[in-house]
Amino acid sequence: MDQRDRLLAEKLVNYCVSVKPGDKVWLQTSDDVATPLMVELIKAVYKAGGIPFVRVEVATIQRSLLMECTKEQMELKFKNDFDLLREMDCSIVIRDFKNASELSDVPDEKIKIQSMASLEMRRYRVDNMRWVLLRYPSPSIAQLAGMSEEKYADFLYRVCTMDYQTMSDNMDALVKRMEAADQVHILGEGTDLRFSIKGIPAIKCDGKMNIPDGEVYTAPVRDSVNGYVTFNIPSLYQSKTFENIRLEFKDGKIIKATCNYEKELNDILDTDEGSRYLGEFSFGCNPLITEATNDGSIDEKLAGSIHLTPGDSYENAPNGNHSAIHWDLVLSQTPEYGGGEIWFDGELIRKDGLFVPEDLKPLNP
Repeated sequence: MDQRDRLLAEKLVNYCVSVKPGDKVWLQTSDDVATPLMVELIKAVYKAGGIPFVRVEVATIQRSLLMECTKEQMELKFKNDFDLLREMDCSIVIRDFKNASELSDVPDEKIKIQSMASLEMRRYRVDNMRWVLLRYPSPSIAQLAGMSEEKYADFLYRVCTMDYQTMSDNMDALVKRMEAADQVHILGEGTDLRFSIKGIPAIKCDGKMNIPDGEVYTAPVRDSVNGYVTFNIPSLYQSKTFENIRLEFKDGKIIKATCNYEKELNDILDTDEGSRYLGEFSFGCNPLITEATNDGSIDEKLAGSIHLTPGDSYENAPNGNHSAIHWDLVLSQTPEYGGGEIWFDGELIRKDGLFVPEDLKPLNP
């Protein structure tokens, strides 16, 4: 048993979701990749006085289930899951898999059925529970990141167990500036985008919800987005790796979308009325994440990056947009990715991936 699994489990249980005596804790994983961590999580939950409930899904079985699924079938499935989840106080979900492309040939309409059926349950978890999501080192994810298994595991354990309290303290200045700002202007290669964030809260993510963590998010005023943006970090979504996604906006709505999977991209953006509007704008600012890993849950925290999110907005930073999707698309503005600038109300906030104002410089890697 890797000693790092025990230390990570203790951080997840005691810091991230703060399990208290009597708490019922939902523990979820897929395949059997993260079994060592799951064993340590169960021990840590019991040690904290909590009661663990374990949910394990196998991707190959999930694929077979989805291939010919029906709307009624998925609604009943998630109703049963939701009934149990509502009894829980905390949720720890491990995103692990043996094959990152296992669901790549599931028909898009079947993926949409699952997404719509699980929407209420996903919203409930975010809005009503103490929760955390994380990746777990596996050969499949290491391969996606272009790293050896050893290097990827060292990287992931390091960023998952870092000093999140110091990073949290450094984020306060960015929260203050975002909540005081109105107009945002983003410039870079293939990007000239403007929108307002006036009146919408800014939320710091400092290890209490996602691990690894490190972002400060808000949401654009729904109809204020105009211009275009090109995302230079690949995005693995629904078992496909989307590259060079370019979105063009008019009065908040995505009116044109291109990439290497253009049909699939537009099918996703046509999921519902809200999927062509943005639900989130965020700064990635984890000083230990300096390389893209082809994993959106990590790359959205990339130092020197931002991400914009077609789809659902969060209840604690609402802009009125609702959707079954929430897809974080990442733009790095470091020099190796072509640089770029972000302005708040005419003031330069970040240039080429580095914060410019003195109060924000502690967030630079």
